[in-house]
Amino acid sequence: MKALQDLQLFVRAARAASFSEAARALDLSPAAVSAAIKRLEAELGTPLFLRSTRQLRLTQAGEQFLQACEPGLELIHHGREALAQGQIQGRLHIALPSDLGRNQALDWLLGFRQLHPGVELRIQVADRLAGLLREQLDLALRYGAPPESGLVALPLAPDNRRVLCAAPAYLARRGRPQHPDELRDHDCLCFAIQDQLHRLWRFERDGQTLQVEVGGPLAVDDGDAVRRLALAGAGIAYKSALDVAPDLQAGRLERLCPDWLGEPAPLTLLTPERRSLRPAVRALIEHLQRHIATA
Repeated sequence: MKALQDLQLFVRAARAASFSEAARALDLSPAAVSAAIKRLEAELGTPLFLRSTRQLRLTQAGEQFLQACEPGLELIHHGREALAQGQIQGRLHIALPSDLGRNQALDWLLGFRQLHPGVELRIQVADRLAGLLREQLDLALRYGAPPESGLVALPLAPDNRRVLCAAPAYLARRGRPQHPDELRDHDCLCFAIQDQLHRLWRFERDGQTLQVEVGGPLAVDDGDAVRRLALAGAGIAYKSALDVAPDLQAGRLERLCPDWLGEPAPLTLLTPERRSLRPAVRALIEHLQRHIATA
């Protein structure tokens, strides 16, 4: 840290126009301040001060160097304060998919705020990502393959898949399908995204793949709405296992055809490649990873 101390001494001496005053402020000898300035001048290859018996003033190079040093030293000071206080601070802008966002991730983010009250969150809940990429996002959680967006993709739940599920009321009324082919005779809750209706539901078992075209009287463009319709007994849903895990555990929804694997729905965290990960961003990523692992 001697180089940093030399810079601090330079700024003190420049502002006080005196090596002696800078030495007193930092509890050093004038000789130590003079030696520090000489080290800086030797490293930079140019004089920083014009010295005389009556006056100490900056050279033109010294003025330029002072303007460059002061903002950097101020940032270092703030960084040290944050570390000393053990606080993670700043504003984070995060985008969440509708279902996971409203029903689980918001609670996770509230927990994060309790741990780090110095963080301010700006949250967007939406299933469409295209418009969000124009925003100044710090993080985005998204299902499926990451888009070609210039964002760095970090896997959070790479093995997550879709599952078939329905409410007990629907199953009591319409019966329980034993094979994915039987979905053609049921009310299936289709999800629409980017003006495309997701009607082809894919499954696999023992190396065999199956694609079923489903239909029903209800289709929505919001993942949370699909889940709510399923809970109301309106039909069969094909949802991310993460989205419906609490409902399955509580018996509000029942899983169907469990011997067939639904299509992959990996949960990915996206963050801008052009930015370094600030401490607050790193802390939030670790917080989300812990919750995803136990969901």
